[in-house]
This record gives sequence, C-alpha cells and structure tokens, in this order.
Amino acid sequence: MTVETPGPLVVLVGPPAAGKSVVGTMLAGQFGTAFVDTDAAVEAVAGKPVGDIFVDDGERAFRDLERAAAERALSAGGAVVALGSGAVLDPGIQRLLAGQPVAYLEAGFTAITRRLGLDRPRVIIPGNPRGRLRSMLEERRPVYERLAAFTVASDDLAPEEITDEIAAWLEEH
Repeated sequence: MTVETPGPLVVLVGPPAAGKSVVGTMLAGQFGTAFVDTDAAVEAVAGKPVGDIFVDDGERAFRDLERAAAERALSAGGAVVALGSGAVLDPGIQRLLAGQPVAYLEAGFTAITRRLGLDRPRVIIPGNPRGRLRSMLEERRPVYERLAAFTVASDDLAPEEITDEIAAWLEEH
C-alpha cells in the first residue's frame, strides 16, 4: 500500500531503545514509502556518530543539527519519520508536530535498561547512567504523551507487533 500525504505518514517518538528505527523501517516497507531517522540524518551531516557529536561539539551543536534534521524530515511527504528521543523537547519541533500523526512508542524503565544492557552488573563508571535514564524518562514522558495521537505500549511486544498496531491505526485514520 503506497500513501501520498503532504506531511509525514507517521512520526515515531519515544525514549531510546523503544524501537523507533526498527519499527519505522518496517512501516516504511509496508506502506512503500521512505523512512527518515533524524539521528542517522544528523550523523550523515556531521560525519560522525551522535555520541561523538555530544563529546566533541557539545549538546547545543547536536540539538541544532537535530532541529534542522527534524525540520527536513517533517516536510518529507508521506515518509515515516523517527525522531531522536530528545527532539520533542525543542519548542519549535513541538510546534511542527502539532496536528501531525504522532505515534508514541511507550517503553518503561525496566524494558529500556534491558534493551540498552544497563540491567547487567558492570564495571563502575563515572556518573549514574540508570539514574540519568530514569530522570530523562520522567522529563520526556509527559511531552511524548501530550504530542501523541496514538500510543503503543512496546515493553512486551515484538517489533512486528508494534508495526502492526501502528499500521492498523494509520489505516483507520
């Protein structure tokens, strides 16, 4: 099924490891449209991984690149767009998402720590990645919920099941 729309077919939002990239690729294939991952777009422009941008150039530089990538992606007619997990904090991006078909891939702390490998005993590292993750989720969850037209609780679902739920919602709307 191919879909023509002036804006994105669907915008996927959610925390890291919620499955946005995998599900986005599957949805794009199912609907015969392009898939745009804004983190990948940022990496392509910067010529280095997102983590290196944060370390080398700082968060502000990353957020500027992310905003530009999101603006380009959200103007891609009919595309499936996966936004980086923090993109929704930008007020300009929030305005661009108003009225868009936004699907929130909800994932809880336990599922995310398992997917990221933070649930295993590990060498002591500076900082508290689990604490930072919990704080990040608490900060972003209300924004994801407010922006979402549709929410999928992804903790116990396979990517195919999440894809099927979003595809059914898209076909209804």
